[in-house]
Amino acid sequence: MTTPISTQGLQRTQRLRKAVLLIGILAVLALAAVSRSFGDESLFHELLEVAGLALIAVCIVGRAWCSLYIGGRKTAEIVQRGPYSISRNPLYVFSFMGAFGMGALTGSLTIALLFLLISVLVFTATVKREEAWLSEAFGPDYAAYMARTPRFWPDPSKWRDQDTLEVRPIFFLRTLRDGAVMALAYPLFESLEYVQDVGWVRVILALP
Repeated sequence: MTTPISTQGLQRTQRLRKAVLLIGILAVLALAAVSRSFGDESLFHELLEVAGLALIAVCIVGRAWCSLYIGGRKTAEIVQRGPYSISRNPLYVFSFMGAFGMGALTGSLTIALLFLLISVLVFTATVKREEAWLSEAFGPDYAAYMARTPRFWPDPSKWRDQDTLEVRPIFFLRTLRDGAVMALAYPLFESLEYVQDVGWVRVILALP
């Protein structure tokens, strides 16, 4: 049984999530630095990179959309309209897309899947802690929300929205900024390919 946590504990969980996620990403980046994908001039390689850029764009827009609903409200109320009516954690779902997209920019499906795996593991652990706090804070109301709404995978048939929405710009802009950082993966991996090509970094692995 998960032990409910305080608001301060919830904040610590978020800080820990970011730290663990960063460590995991840096580890995969180290792997990417000494590896290249099979057939790095192939059509599959190029299509995977294009798909990665598209997923990052969807992630940035999707996370910003979610923040319009939940920005500043996560610990104050149960947000259950808009994207939160079809998934309890839509912002994290978009983050999964972005994580896979970042890895896909290497042209390696292996790296893309590793990025996705790390994000799924970290966010799942985070969600369990958040659910413990929300269950303690909101009791039966949150239990009912959990019963009818999937944790991650969206169920469009449950869509519900509201006529008006109070937006807190600072949270929207912050989420947009955080998501936009993912776009830096493109110049990063292009630079990495360049230093590999000129021999500054030795490639020791070939990954699918």
